[in-house]
Amino acid sequence: MVTSKKNLRTCKKGHQYYKSSDCPVCPICANEEKPEDDFLSTLVAPARRALQGKGITTVQELATHTEAEIMRLHGMGPSTLPKLQQALASAGLSFKP
Repeated sequence: MVTSKKNLRTCKKGHQYYKSSDCPVCPICANEEKPEDDFLSTLVAPARRALQGKGITTVQELATHTEAEIMRLHGMGPSTLPKLQQALASAGLSFKP
């Protein structure tokens, strides 16, 4: 088993955290930016950032895209699709055909 060396980093806001990957995201900032009660709050951070980066912040905006378009976004994984489908169904919507 190979263990990764974690490096101490400091983000632009001054938070200190350890990371073993090249990912520049500060976990403290990511947690502070997590929505509390919309459909994005049910998603993991990479998927949430992918949608937000595309300007998708509501289920109505999500419904204007196909499943294939959404799944091509970097950060989307197989566990994300059922959560998105559930959010759309709860609002009486679905992905664009």
